[in-house]
Amino acid sequence: MRLLPSIASIVFWLLLAVVLLCTNNALASTNSIDGIRVWPAPENTRIVFDLKSKPDYKYFTLSKPDRLVIDFKNTKNNVALTKLAENDPRIQVFRTSTAKSTGSTRLVLELSKKYPLTVFPLAPAGQYGDRLVIDLHDKKKSSPITETNSSSGKRDIVIAIVAGHGGEDPGSIGAKGTYEKKVTLSIAKKLAKMIDQREGFKAAMIRTGDYYVTHSRKTELARENKADLLISIHADAFISSKPSGASVLVQSSRRANSEFTRWIANRQDESELLGGAGDTIKLTKDKNLAFTLADMKKEYTMASSYEFALHVIKELKQVTKLHKKEPEGLSLAVLKSSDIPSVLIETGFMSNPIEEQNLNSRAHQTKLANAIFKAVDSYFTSNAPQGTLVAATTMRKHKVRSGESLSVLAQRYKISVARIKAVNNLKSNVLRIGQTLKIPRAG
Repeated sequence: MRLLPSIASIVFWLLLAVVLLCTNNALASTNSIDGIRVWPAPENTRIVFDLKSKPDYKYFTLSKPDRLVIDFKNTKNNVALTKLAENDPRIQVFRTSTAKSTGSTRLVLELSKKYPLTVFPLAPAGQYGDRLVIDLHDKKKSSPITETNSSSGKRDIVIAIVAGHGGEDPGSIGAKGTYEKKVTLSIAKKLAKMIDQREGFKAAMIRTGDYYVTHSRKTELARENKADLLISIHADAFISSKPSGASVLVQSSRRANSEFTRWIANRQDESELLGGAGDTIKLTKDKNLAFTLADMKKEYTMASSYEFALHVIKELKQVTKLHKKEPEGLSLAVLKSSDIPSVLIETGFMSNPIEEQNLNSRAHQTKLANAIFKAVDSYFTSNAPQGTLVAATTMRKHKVRSGESLSVLAQRYKISVARIKAVNNLKSNVLRIGQTLKIPRAG
């Protein structure tokens, strides 16, 4: 005879099933912090939390002492915190504290002082899963301006150099694990050293270490340093390992026109513009005059960018294969400046095994940097801005054509006949068609 289960037994098993179901659901929904990356930069610190799934979080700040508190709901921390703040000037200590809800994690960042904050989640992308990003910003202050005056009183030509990517943004990653951000910084440093060693030139590094600089801040820093040219260094990638070679990119006309419209509309809010007409463009109440001057500046900037790109291609083809034999116009944020000639140089393909190996080579990096430096030198030898030491000390070359005389050339180049004769060791005023003369700059 079979005995029927008692009501109490049935209730017990039902309750046990509910408890187990709730426990399993709770375990299934628990998130985890699997990585914390801290990226100190000159103007900010970025903290990136790598999570198993989308973060459910809240944060608030406390003072005396200054602290940032982040609560991660239903989240377990798997990261050791003791050494995270070792090399950061803004964070003194990473630690945990008692969370208000069971199963959650409360992280506390003890800060050196109060900082403006930016907090935002990021969805999975590339090699990364869900993330929470926190930026601690220094309060805005005047950035140090590169000293550009030589002992002669003439200013240096300033070259802003952007090493692509950085910090939590590695850029392209080669098959052997080479990070684009490391290659670009190495080439940029070599180029900056070459430029600084050339009298009359000064390099302004936009990124000097392993941290990220936003695209808008790159052009702001170039402008603050009164840059005559911006060079952005990158390494390309593709889904196939076959493509190879270097390319030089300039701003597309479409991008330039849209940026130009914004520039005109907000000229009162812009930093001081370069090229001599900056104050007039910024301050004039005559909109038509401002438009005309700015349009001329935009056209000059685009033409200068393209001309410099041709110099780069000429030099790069001496040391590496070219992927594109002509400058290519693309809509890229780093090339958006309407007042600073700008180019982006793809030094090769990280996705190509041979080029990944070359880009990792210090010798090849030096060759690339030297090619870019030669392009800078040759371009500004012919296009030195007025008032620079280079303009005052370099010679231009002029091939004599039919109908030209010393007086015609003197008037054209705004120098005396006597000076042309002296630098060319001419004994008479007679010129030959096809004869090449050195023309000193008026300075």
